[in-house]
Amino acid sequence: MAEFTTGEAVSLELPIARIPTRATAFLLDVLVQLLLGFVALLVVGLALEEADAEDAWIAAFMLLTVVAVLVGYPVTCETLSRGRSLGKLAVGLRVVRADGGPIDFRHALTRGLTGAIVDFWVLGGFGAIAVISSLCSPNARRVGDVLAGTVVVHAQQPLPRPALALPPPWLAGWVGQLDLTGIPEELALAVRQYLTRLRTLTPAAQAGLGQQLVHAVCARIQVAPPNGYPPVQILGAVIAERQRRALTPGGPTLVRTG
Repeated sequence: MAEFTTGEAVSLELPIARIPTRATAFLLDVLVQLLLGFVALLVVGLALEEADAEDAWIAAFMLLTVVAVLVGYPVTCETLSRGRSLGKLAVGLRVVRADGGPIDFRHALTRGLTGAIVDFWVLGGFGAIAVISSLCSPNARRVGDVLAGTVVVHAQQPLPRPALALPPPWLAGWVGQLDLTGIPEELALAVRQYLTRLRTLTPAAQAGLGQQLVHAVCARIQVAPPNGYPPVQILGAVIAERQRRALTPGGPTLVRTG
């Protein structure tokens, strides 16, 4: 078991997937990739042959097809299913972020590219590097997991839904016009933890830490903080808007932030 601190400052224990289970999932995925690769190469080969393409073009399209299967399959599956390829689904595994949350396209792409180049195929010695790095990691992380900031866990239970902050209405117009893509996940996590633990902080700590976080957030998004509002309202508005934009269908609960 490994303990994660979620984006809502909730402690969560999840069982780490070790090499035997991950190897089983990997082999199942390889079988799927071989089937997809065979069908794709057959279709591409027949199409190029009918078009009377030159040998160089045939080789180039064949190579692109192989890369698409090796990288596109895991990236597509893990993005659409939030961390589960067909092999992982069969053995009950899921890829999660280092804070226990679901992954997105960025994490899946990093894992897929690193897996094809470093962990398994081009440089990986058919999985030797993945096995060595997993053995050296306390959470059994291969190189792709380290670079993507992910962990593979057993997923017998669904991941908890995060609580959404409800922004002050008087700041909704201000925050709705901001570009929040510059806020890194580490800073967003610090803000969410501040909002969650606000009642346990002294008034001096609330004001001091809140002002630090407001300045850090506004520096990242390159705007001046709105005057006359306490840090909890500014930070609550920013995090609520950030969560709203990333929200997928489903009904998380709302937590008022002041």
